[in-house]
Amino acid sequence: MNYHKSLVFALVTVCILSMASLARADQYGDYDEPSGIAMAGDLLLVRPVSLGATIVGFCTWIVALPFTIPSGSVASSAKALIAEPASYTFSRPLGVSEAKPIPDVTR
Repeated sequence: MNYHKSLVFALVTVCILSMASLARADQYGDYDEPSGIAMAGDLLLVRPVSLGATIVGFCTWIVALPFTIPSGSVASSAKALIAEPASYTFSRPLGVSEAKPIPDVTR
């Protein structure tokens, strides 16, 4: 029983700490160093969610291929469903809330 209480306490603590980092996210400039709380919230909450969005986007892109191939929108759908979530997950610095924009690949 103590294990469950400890687990719940740890989850609540992580949620509270991450809310503080999300509330301060709009205060960061382009060159400001993020705080440790922002980095922890990003690592523990935002990165797993954005990784999940990348995986769901890839699966959605596969399902949508029969519709995007004839219309010629494969590249733009891949950018929206795969590249943008993957860029947000893997290419931005830890604790920074915005990724660099991806160049347009449409014809």
